[in-house]
Amino acid sequence: MTAFARREAQGEWGTLTCELRSVNHRYLDLSLRLPEDLRAMEGALRERLQARLGRGKIDCGLRYAPPASGAASLTVDHSLVQGLLEACEQIEGLMGASAQFNALEVLRWPGVVREPARDLAPLHAAALRLAEETIGEFVRNRQGEGERLAALLRQRAEAVGVLVVRVRGRRQDLIAALRDKFRARLAELGVEAPDPGRLEQELALVAQRLDVDEELDRLDSHLTELESVLGRQEPIGRRLDFLMQEFNREANTLGSKSADIETTQAAVELKVLIEQMREQDQNIE
Repeated sequence: MTAFARREAQGEWGTLTCELRSVNHRYLDLSLRLPEDLRAMEGALRERLQARLGRGKIDCGLRYAPPASGAASLTVDHSLVQGLLEACEQIEGLMGASAQFNALEVLRWPGVVREPARDLAPLHAAALRLAEETIGEFVRNRQGEGERLAALLRQRAEAVGVLVVRVRGRRQDLIAALRDKFRARLAELGVEAPDPGRLEQELALVAQRLDVDEELDRLDSHLTELESVLGRQEPIGRRLDFLMQEFNREANTLGSKSADIETTQAAVELKVLIEQMREQDQNIE
């Protein structure tokens, strides 16, 4: 389910920004982007995301900007610099030539410039609090999107129900049309009308082959189940996937048994509506 949330927090430790965004995905796929100072909290952040989210490709990013005063606390290891200079003099004596170097090259040497040890615990605690707030906002946004998708599914389901009623109402008309068709065909062939009982028997056999009451009943049952699933307070995406497969199976059978153009058209309309519902349920967790 697509959603987005962004939060920012400031303190004596600096500025933190957390962003969450998601796109449709069959499973839960987490992608985290953290600065070096927050790398140690990746596991805790991943656990919080997994506890609140069940589906979607989730992109979580944390950005950190230290306080402006932090750059003034750099120190230089003078004893290390002195040792480097003495080593350079020794190399010059061995090479018999003057080695060219400058202060920047000395500063690049590991350990020459040192930052004071920092207590990152307050920063990590603040980052986790901010992440939890962002996740909460993200979940609320997804719930709002889910409610809109549920409304769309209910609209399609209502249209499916109308088609089921229409096809069921065609059953008696279809039998009457078949009876008239048989009689007209017999008249064309110049065959004397058979025993009425035999004609009804043949009609019953044809009607049995074309009977779609079972498929219509199952469609009604699936509509009831769909409404029940939409009312659950839990992830329902995979259950909806399975339910759409069942809807589609009944629509295919209905189309294969159709004996008139109106039922065939209804079966096609059913498939269109079911496909629209299936596309929407891919966005639901």
